[in-house]
Amino acid sequence: MNKVNVIGKRLAILASLAGLFMTQSCSKGPTDGGGDLIGVEGRESWVQTVPYGMVVCPSGTFHMGQADQDVPATQINLNKQVTIGGFYMDETEITNNEYRQFMNVMLEDSVATLGEDYIMAELYPDTTVWVRDFSHHMGDPMMEYYYAHPAFDEYPVVGVDWWAAKYFCEWRTQHMNNWRAENGLWQMPRFRLPSEAEWEYAARGGRDMAKYPWGNPYIRNSKGCMLANFKPGRGNYYDDGFMYTAPVASYFSNDFGLYDMAGNISEWCEDAYYDAAVPIVWDLNPTYYNDDEVRKIIRGGSWKDIAYYLETGTRTFEYQDTAKSYIGFRTVMTYLGRSSGYEF
Repeated sequence: MNKVNVIGKRLAILASLAGLFMTQSCSKGPTDGGGDLIGVEGRESWVQTVPYGMVVCPSGTFHMGQADQDVPATQINLNKQVTIGGFYMDETEITNNEYRQFMNVMLEDSVATLGEDYIMAELYPDTTVWVRDFSHHMGDPMMEYYYAHPAFDEYPVVGVDWWAAKYFCEWRTQHMNNWRAENGLWQMPRFRLPSEAEWEYAARGGRDMAKYPWGNPYIRNSKGCMLANFKPGRGNYYDDGFMYTAPVASYFSNDFGLYDMAGNISEWCEDAYYDAAVPIVWDLNPTYYNDDEVRKIIRGGSWKDIAYYLETGTRTFEYQDTAKSYIGFRTVMTYLGRSSGYEF
C-alpha cells in the first residue's frame, strides 16, 4: 500500500469519528454543555424575602464590647473588632399575642406528642413570675392579666425560659417552611435566637462604639423625654411612662429600624455565658457554645434595671431553665448571600 492510500484511510477514519461525536452531541441536546462545564440547568432562582415583622441587619464590622466605663469593673466585655454576616431580626420583641399563636398550635396539635403537662409547664408563659420575682410586691394583677388579657396583647411576652424561646424558633421555622413547601417555594433558613455578637451589632444599629442604641451619652432627648423603658432612679419606675413593661415600639427605633434594643425586657441570646468569651471567640460571626454551661446570655436591660444594663456593651446572664418577669426574646434569620443593605 502506498503512502497516499495510507493517508487517505486515516483521514477517512478521522472524518467518521468526527461525525460520530457530532451525532452523539446532537442526540444529547444542549444540556451537556457542548463539552463545557456549565452546571445543572433549569434550577430555580433564589430571592430571599424579608419575613413579616423583621428588618435587615446588613453585613458589617464593629467594635464589640463596653463603649463606656466598666462601672462594676467586671473585665468581661473588653473591646474587640468583629465582623458579622447579614441577617434579619424581629423589629420588636415577641409579643404576648404572637406567642399565643404558638401556644394555640401546641395545645391543638401537639398534646398527643408532647403531653399537656409538658406544654403547660415548659412552654406556657409562667405568669407567677410577677409574684415570685419580687418580695412584698402586689404582683397579683399582673399575674392574672398580663398574658391572658387582650389589654396586654402588644406587650412583650415574659415568663419564658431559654428552652421555651428555642422551641418557639423551631415551631416558627416549621410553620413558615410548611407553607412555602405547599406553595412550591424553596425553604427559608431557620429562625433562631441571635448570637450575643449579632445582638450587640444590631443594637448599635451601625453606630460603632455607641453607648446606647440611639447614640451617646444621654438617656433623655432634648425635650427631657426618656428614650427607653427602665428604672431611672431609686424607686422611680414611672418616669419613662410605664411602671412595668411597655407596648412594643413605644420608643424610637435605632438606625436599623429595631425597637426596644435597650430597656423594656432583657432578651435571650444563643450563647452560653463565659467570663472570658470575648477574647477566645473568633472575630468572624463569633458565638460561644457550651452545652454544659447552664448560664445563658441575656442582653439589653429591662424595665426594672438601671441605665448601666441598657448600654450596648453590657454583658450579663440568667440560668437557661429560669423564667423571669423581665426576660423575653426576639428571633433572627441568616441572610444567604452578600448583604450590603442596599438590595432590600
